[in-house]
Amino acid sequence: MKHFRYQKWITLTVLAALLISVTACQTSPEPEIAPSPVPPVTEEESEQTLESREPDTKQEETSSDREESSSDPCSSSSGKTAAELLDDGSVRDISSMDFAKEMGIGLNLGNTLEAYWADENNSTTGAQRIGTNSPYAYETCWGAVYTTDKAIKGIREAGFSTIRIPVYWGNMMEDDGTFTINEDYIARVDQIISMSRQNNLDVVVNIHHYDGFLVEHLEKDKAIEVAGHLWTQIAEHLEPWSDHVIFEGYNEALGSVRKEDHYTEDEIYDYVNAMNQAFVSAVRSTGGNNKDRLLIVSGYWTNIDKTTNPKFKLPEDETKDRLMVSVHYVDNAMFWSNSIGNEKWRNYTKSQCELLKNAFTDQGIPVFMGECTAGYPKERIAKDSDGKESCEYVSETLNTLADYGFVPVIWDTSNNFYNRTRGEISDENNAAVVRQISERLGE
Repeated sequence: MKHFRYQKWITLTVLAALLISVTACQTSPEPEIAPSPVPPVTEEESEQTLESREPDTKQEETSSDREESSSDPCSSSSGKTAAELLDDGSVRDISSMDFAKEMGIGLNLGNTLEAYWADENNSTTGAQRIGTNSPYAYETCWGAVYTTDKAIKGIREAGFSTIRIPVYWGNMMEDDGTFTINEDYIARVDQIISMSRQNNLDVVVNIHHYDGFLVEHLEKDKAIEVAGHLWTQIAEHLEPWSDHVIFEGYNEALGSVRKEDHYTEDEIYDYVNAMNQAFVSAVRSTGGNNKDRLLIVSGYWTNIDKTTNPKFKLPEDETKDRLMVSVHYVDNAMFWSNSIGNEKWRNYTKSQCELLKNAFTDQGIPVFMGECTAGYPKERIAKDSDGKESCEYVSETLNTLADYGFVPVIWDTSNNFYNRTRGEISDENNAAVVRQISERLGE
C-alpha cells in the first residue's frame, strides 16, 4: 500500500471548496500574463489574491516597494534582461553528480501551479474550468498567494539553491482529446522560471497530479502516448533555457493504474518503466539544449523500497550521465506510525538511505529527494523520543540526506514553512536550519 503525505493537497482542496467560491475567482483582479522573461510581479499584485483577506500576512507597501515595482528590474544597460544575463542558454559539460552538488537544498512552490479542481467528466484534462479560465485563477485556487519576484528572491536569500515548480498541465486545456497545453498557462510557468533564474536558482519543472489523472483514467498505451506528447510540448517550449532548468518526469503517481486494470506487480513495473522512457525519449527528441539537459526520473510512487527494487529500470538515454532519480520522504513510514525522534526512526532513515546509495548513488546516479518534511507535528513524535523540537528533527533529517549526497527539497505550501508574502522563512529556528544546510552544501 502506498503512503505519502496526501494531506498537503487534500486539506487545501477541501478548504478551497468551502471558503472560495467560483464567483470569487471570477471577480478577483487578474494580473496580466506576459511572455517570459518579464518584469517581476509587484507586491501589490500579490495581495490581490484569495488569501489577501488574511490581515496577519498582509504587508503595507513602502516607498521603496513602490519605487521597485515602478521600475523594470529585468532591464540592463546592455539591453538584455536580468534573466538573460544570468541564464545564457548554455549547457555545461559536467557530470550529473556535479549537478546534484550545485543544486544544494531546494524548496517546493507547492499547491500553486499544480492546483486544480477535479472534474471526473472531463476526459482530457480531469479538471474544471475555474472563474475566467486564466492562469491566475488556478494558481490561487488552493489558497496560494500569487507568485511574485519578492517571494522568489526571498527563497534565494534564505539559502535555497533550487526551486521545484509542480505543474498541472491539464489546467486551461481544451477537452478535445488533443492534450494540447494552453499557451497562456505555459507562459505563466515560463514567467516563474524567469523570476527564478533572475534570482540564480536552479529550477525543476514536472508533471504534477496530472500524471495521476493519466494513469488512473487512460488505457496504458494511451497514457504512455499522452505523456510523451505532453513532454514534447513542454520541452520544445522550454528548450532555450540553460541546463539550470531541469525536467522531472512526474510526481508520485507512477505505479497507480485504472480500477479496471488487474496488472501483476511485474506488469506495473513495466508500466512505470515505460512512462519514464516516454518522458526521456520525448525530451531528447526535441534536440537543442534538451539533448543534454539533466532529467529526473520518477520512482514507483516515489517510494524508496519500490524504487530500489531491481524491477525498476532507468530509461535508455542517448545522452550519457544526465539522469537523476526522484523519491520522496525518507522517513515516511516512521511519520505515519508516530515514531519520529527515537532510535527506530534514526535506524529506519539510515536504512532507506543505504538502499538508495546501493541502488543509485554508488552507480553514479544522483538521488533527488523531491519532497522532504517541513515540520513534524507533536502527534508524530514518538513517546520514547529524545524530546527535541520539530526543527531539530528536520535538521537531523536534512543533514542525514546531505551525508549521503542526496538533493533535499522541502515540501511547502503558500505562507507555511516559507512565507511568500513576506519573502522569508516563517520561523527563525527553521531559517537557521536552512542556513546551516546551505552553508554545508557549499553556498
